[in-house]
Amino acid sequence: MLAASCVHAQEKPAAEGAAKASAAAERPAETKAFDRTLKAESSVTKNSTVTIRGKSVPYKVTAGTQPVWDKDGKVVASLFYTYYQRSDVGDKSRRPLVLSFNGGPGSASVWMHIAYTGPKVLNIDSEGYPLQPYGVKDNPNSILDVADIIYIDPVNTGFSRILDPKADRATFFGVNADIKYLADWLQAFVSREGRWTSPKFLIGESYGTARVSGLALELQNSHWMYLNGVVLVSPTGLGLKRDGPVGQALSLPYYTAAAWYQKALPADLQQKDLKDVLPEAESFAVNELIPALANGGFLDAQRRNAVAAKVAHYSGLPEKVVLQNNLSVPVGTFWKELLRDKGYTIGRLDSRYLGIDKKDAGDKVDYNAELTSWLHSFTPAINYYLRDVLGYKTDLTYNMFGPVHPWDNKDDNTGENLRQAMAANPYLKLMVQSGYFDGATTYFDAKYTMWQLDPSGRMKDRMRFEGYRSGHMMYLRAEDLVKSNDDLRDFIQKALPGAGVPAKY
Repeated sequence: MLAASCVHAQEKPAAEGAAKASAAAERPAETKAFDRTLKAESSVTKNSTVTIRGKSVPYKVTAGTQPVWDKDGKVVASLFYTYYQRSDVGDKSRRPLVLSFNGGPGSASVWMHIAYTGPKVLNIDSEGYPLQPYGVKDNPNSILDVADIIYIDPVNTGFSRILDPKADRATFFGVNADIKYLADWLQAFVSREGRWTSPKFLIGESYGTARVSGLALELQNSHWMYLNGVVLVSPTGLGLKRDGPVGQALSLPYYTAAAWYQKALPADLQQKDLKDVLPEAESFAVNELIPALANGGFLDAQRRNAVAAKVAHYSGLPEKVVLQNNLSVPVGTFWKELLRDKGYTIGRLDSRYLGIDKKDAGDKVDYNAELTSWLHSFTPAINYYLRDVLGYKTDLTYNMFGPVHPWDNKDDNTGENLRQAMAANPYLKLMVQSGYFDGATTYFDAKYTMWQLDPSGRMKDRMRFEGYRSGHMMYLRAEDLVKSNDDLRDFIQKALPGAGVPAKY
């Protein structure tokens, strides 16, 4: 718990009032309230302690802004960040630094900040559902014991903003533009903080995985900054092609997982553990479904019916629906169809969540049940934490999702970027983390991405996949919060070479 604050706003009012007065006295002019313009540079700092895995970890947290400069050195924007440093480490030269991004594009780096790796987590139940009163509590699973962490909000997300009204939006809002300006920003941050010798790790979630995959090469080639690890949480396709039958078939194992959770599979599958069922679905998808879909309308009727029966078996859907969709049921239809008879839809980003549509008919859900629930928890908590606990005072809106469109998606070669970075840097390792119940960036698609990153197979020993019994933000489930952080901790520690061990093949 932070020394001058408490977890919920209504607790210890007198103490909190004194804390706020103290924070106001310490606050620099850059972060005064009643100001809807962002200062290019500002910061507030607090000291605190958190117990992680039974041991006390003191830390310093800085919330602030750092400029984005154009090629002529003019300030055109500023990024908000929250930086956590373990404060009982004298020598930072061997202290790992984790650079953390979320996705969207257009999402603030709030999700992993106060629900996954940071020293504070949301007040939610053990499965990730919102609880009142809103707020945060200590995270006994944070990776702050083994690494310092910075959470960065890209332009127009969180408190980050464009400052020059004449700045070209194309400078920020596109796959490659995003990578370029963020690499420059990170180079400045690492230089300012004296972290050039620290082992460095990038972690990104969802679209953030494209961002960090591109950054791995951009930092290496344009800024001569070499990384020890990249972590992809619920990754996108990273520009790797999977059109046609391959892309269609990759969704099936997710259908199996979601149907298993909702108890919608046939009895012979439902009685098995999830990890015993999924390999069957994966094998069928690769070895039978892809070849069948490749035959298209020329697949003979007997084979077509046999494959449809298996798709229905592994998806929990009626065989008639499978045939009506030519063996490839769109994922949106699946969310609507699976529990149609029970009057529910299932969530896109986490299919453990249920929704209620205006009518059971149709093939599209009315809303994303899981995202509504998450925003319910995250939005009050991050505003409370940054403003009242850390004392960063501003009248700016904290953009959970900011205006970043139109976004230029052309020339997305981020998967190939990551491969090149790994090939040129023998130290660089990769971990992929996915939730089995994620229907937006499915776990089997993530596996496929990892398989295709290096077709030669020469770097596969530096790649690792971890799956969890949750959704897109697998860490919201208490059991997976423990395991996913332990996996991160293990990955970081194993990516640190011994002293004097050279980076060579």
